[in-house]
Amino acid sequence: MSSAELPAEKAPSVYLIVLNWNGIEDTLDCLNSLADVTYDNFTVVVVDNGSTDTSLVQLQKIEPIFPFTLIPTGKNLGFAEGNNVGIRHALTSGADFILLLNNDTTVSPSLLTEFVSAAGNMPDAGILTAKIFFHRDPKRIWYAGGQWKKNRQFFQHVGIGELDDHGLFDEISETDYASGCALFIRRSVAEQVGLMDARFFLTYEETDWCYRVRAAGYRVLFIPSAKVWHKVSVSFGGVDSPLQTYFYSRNLLLWAERHLSPREYYSLFKKEFKSVLRFGTSKTTVAPIYKRLLWATLGVYHRLRRGGSDGLSRARYLGFRDYVMRRFGDCPDEVRTLKRSA
Repeated sequence: MSSAELPAEKAPSVYLIVLNWNGIEDTLDCLNSLADVTYDNFTVVVVDNGSTDTSLVQLQKIEPIFPFTLIPTGKNLGFAEGNNVGIRHALTSGADFILLLNNDTTVSPSLLTEFVSAAGNMPDAGILTAKIFFHRDPKRIWYAGGQWKKNRQFFQHVGIGELDDHGLFDEISETDYASGCALFIRRSVAEQVGLMDARFFLTYEETDWCYRVRAAGYRVLFIPSAKVWHKVSVSFGGVDSPLQTYFYSRNLLLWAERHLSPREYYSLFKKEFKSVLRFGTSKTTVAPIYKRLLWATLGVYHRLRRGGSDGLSRARYLGFRDYVMRRFGDCPDEVRTLKRSA
């Protein structure tokens, strides 16, 4: 008997954690889509992560089709610790499963039924994740699993940009990490492994979590019948923003030191160091070596000095610097003021 056929009082309880930070319109869209979820035994927890707009006021006033619990944090704790606040509430309240759901998503009505059914059929699955589509292009895949590309030293979404019309991404499969947009975890796994590491603040926290869960003996699985639509990179201010660049640069190295071999970590660290400084001279440049070194040194100075025009290079440098200095958590205030170069 599937979970959808169980009486409501016997169906496992699912707590959905929706983290809001200055994104009330997206959060309301997400809550409206949850009103159509067909699974009976679920509870929604909205964690307001120190919003400075009108989000908290509006969340306190709205009357959704279903009740939800609102937890204000009073400050921006980041994705990791903001969600941890909701997870702790769910565990204390008796949740059997917990779903982390980005506020800039909408979901299929059968989402929870598919997750609970898959979890019931595969007790060794510690974390499950969904097939995620671009919200603006509802049939185009954004995520159908994630892979660490060892030779190229970065993570890549499976199926990104593909239309979901040829059946290539319709099988349950293992994934190197579950997207934090829709991450479904067992209560027992969260209790055994612990919660997300707050040091990451934003990005790679779910990747680190998945690797820890796998190290504890569980599988991390992509469930294609569980479907979500995502407004990509809203919280970052767009793809490849200085804010995103800072956290990616810093947190990739933090993840790598914990989960790669010493040799792989050193190789990645060296690559990031060279990429940040870009301290080198072109082999094709016809000039004495001292001139090329001087040009390279001046180039580094102008790219990395505060107030330089290349915001992405500055953000990458700051992320690398803060990793080396062991400065984790939120980014420096400067990062939020940086602009992309023209």
